[in-house]
Amino acid sequence: MTEQGTRRGRPRGFDPEAALDRAVEVFWRQGYEGTSLRDLTDAMGINRPSLYATFGNKEQLFRRAVARYAEIDMAYARAALAEPTAYEVSAAFLRANVDALTRPDRPAGCLSVQGGLAAGSDGGQVASFLAESRAGGERALADRFARAVADGDLPAGTDPTALARFVMALSEGHAVHAAAGVGRAALHASVDVALHAVPRHRGPGPL
Repeated sequence: MTEQGTRRGRPRGFDPEAALDRAVEVFWRQGYEGTSLRDLTDAMGINRPSLYATFGNKEQLFRRAVARYAEIDMAYARAALAEPTAYEVSAAFLRANVDALTRPDRPAGCLSVQGGLAAGSDGGQVASFLAESRAGGERALADRFARAVADGDLPAGTDPTALARFVMALSEGHAVHAAAGVGRAALHASVDVALHAVPRHRGPGPL
């Protein structure tokens, strides 16, 4: 592309990261299938040639939006893994997840859950991509819980994969409920119930 063509395709002052953040919000609100290229270019403040030149096609943009969402809006998940016990990992993850799902300045729910709920004409590629993204988070939790079993923080015989799936299933269900309008306090009440199922480290000595 010539320098003149580049100037014509990109608006002056174009900020790719800011544009990507706006794409995240559009996909989050409308899902992949419900979002048109016109929706994206209007929200991002760019034209189609600029979108294609910078981000690729719609699916490539969506994948980058999900990665950006994971980096920014789901940073709490990485922070939770650093908590000292499995119980605290679970509590920190689920509490922060509820707060993220119900932020007043962001769309309700979760991009990685809502983004691919509707069946599309892409042969299920987007839904599969999102499922694998969520599975990656589940594996990270399972690895953390496996360490907790090895350290004696979780009882011997605890299935770390099942526990991770339980935590993730609750968070994904909360995303659906948050998108339907269920409030923060009600979702935290569900977390209160769920945490009774997570073994809590009591330290040495008799229980």
